[in-house]
Amino acid sequence: MFALPLSLFGQNHVHRLGILWGRSALLLAGLKINVLGAENIPRDRSVVYIVNHSSNFDIPILYAGLPLQFRWLAKKELFDIPLFGLAMRRCGYIPIDRSDRRKAMQSMNEAAQQISHGASVIVFPEGTRTVDGQLQEFKKGGFLIAVKAKAPVVPVAIKGSFAVMAKNSIRINRGDIEVEIFPPLETAGMKSADTEQLMAAVRQPIAAKLEGSACDN
Repeated sequence: MFALPLSLFGQNHVHRLGILWGRSALLLAGLKINVLGAENIPRDRSVVYIVNHSSNFDIPILYAGLPLQFRWLAKKELFDIPLFGLAMRRCGYIPIDRSDRRKAMQSMNEAAQQISHGASVIVFPEGTRTVDGQLQEFKKGGFLIAVKAKAPVVPVAIKGSFAVMAKNSIRINRGDIEVEIFPPLETAGMKSADTEQLMAAVRQPIAAKLEGSACDN
């Protein structure tokens, strides 16, 4: 809960704590990370990063590997936890209420506003970690938010984390992690009806990067 008092000094300080935590976690686990495509990160505007989700280590990997400030989209229920939820709000996390369609749309509109005001966010479009190392179907929420915010979408692939720690496993295996950041896809001029096309365009480079990685586990 160090994040709660640190948040009094600003969200960027909390993010720096996250970077330290992420690097420490990888060091203790004996993991090496290689980041490709950092030049593809837009530096002059907020972005929605779409990332595959294979392991508990994905979050420290992103803290350690992405050279930028970002925030997380998280389900609203987590914000209701005493102290933990307060810390999340102060840290700039963005709640998504999926209890019904109306509330989901309202929370997506609010998330889009925060992104429009300068908050870059990370979205795991699969919704949960893969159980077999294969890329799962994408959910539309993060893409709809990007279209509403008129923010570019940047595909990011994490390769190797499933082999390090699969879902429902407590065993940590040493290995090399590769994170590749792909060129941004513009959403300006897109409408909600274009979401399927955007999802397919984002999924293609991530799937290509991960192809064959599950066979290495």
